[in-house]
Amino acid sequence: MGKIAFLFSGQGAQYSGMGRELTEASAAARELFQLADRLRPGTSSQCFEGSKEELTQTKNTQPCLFCVDLAAALALEEQGVRADGAAGFSLGEMAALTFAGMLEQEAGFSLVCQRAALMDDAARQADSAMAAVLKLDNQTVEGLCGRFQQLYPVNYNCPGQLVVAGLREEIEALGPLVKEAGGRMVPLAVSGGFHSPFMSAAAESFRRELEPLSFSPGRIPVWANLTAKPYHQGEAKALLASQMESPVRWEQTLRNMAAEGFDTFIEAGPGKTLSGLVAKTLPQASVYHVEDAKTLETTTKAVLEE
Repeated sequence: MGKIAFLFSGQGAQYSGMGRELTEASAAARELFQLADRLRPGTSSQCFEGSKEELTQTKNTQPCLFCVDLAAALALEEQGVRADGAAGFSLGEMAALTFAGMLEQEAGFSLVCQRAALMDDAARQADSAMAAVLKLDNQTVEGLCGRFQQLYPVNYNCPGQLVVAGLREEIEALGPLVKEAGGRMVPLAVSGGFHSPFMSAAAESFRRELEPLSFSPGRIPVWANLTAKPYHQGEAKALLASQMESPVRWEQTLRNMAAEGFDTFIEAGPGKTLSGLVAKTLPQASVYHVEDAKTLETTTKAVLEE
């Protein structure tokens, strides 16, 4: 086995009941949720019992996902599975940085709450949305977006999958063009046009929130969405703020990690979205995920026995 990477899920992966089994199976996960409930009362109940509509609201989605992502990674580590590096998709990058020790848990969670409020407010300023365009190459999708005034290619997920953000009416108008080009479009369960100019005001406010914080070097490297390269000392604040209004270079991140010797990827958090992106980008890689007691057990056993 080469190096092991923990990958942290982003918005769109949330579902009611997420995280409950992790708190039952792991003391570290349980302590994290207790911390979250002290800082933001009701976080656990939102994760465990919240409705789909409630969990889709960005102000709720991000704190809840952060907790489940980080809880899954802490539970894995508690079982003896060690990560050599990490990356997180959008919101997941905050969990990755916290897991790596660049931020303390309390600071990481508080920062996520601030980020969520800013992005939620920005999303309300325009009727924006996101959709994944499948089965087309990036250049074709970029060309289609160029035919609209406020439509942007934002998440470069894997070969044949590029997420776009834009005004809802323009995304709806894009659908027939995608079909005509031989592709397929799938709306995403998010509340705004993230990683695009729609988030510029939120990104600027977030820069001010980040200014007084101190980031530690971290115990493992974390790959940044913005650059697809590991964070270096002193650049965390700039990267995190710009990430909100810039494309996520996920496919390139995975390829860069593979070039550094990573061949085992474990998705920490709800769902298997990132696992699928790894499989499509790096078909030779070993891919696992952890989101509940069963996947914690099976993944731990598989990885430790390799």
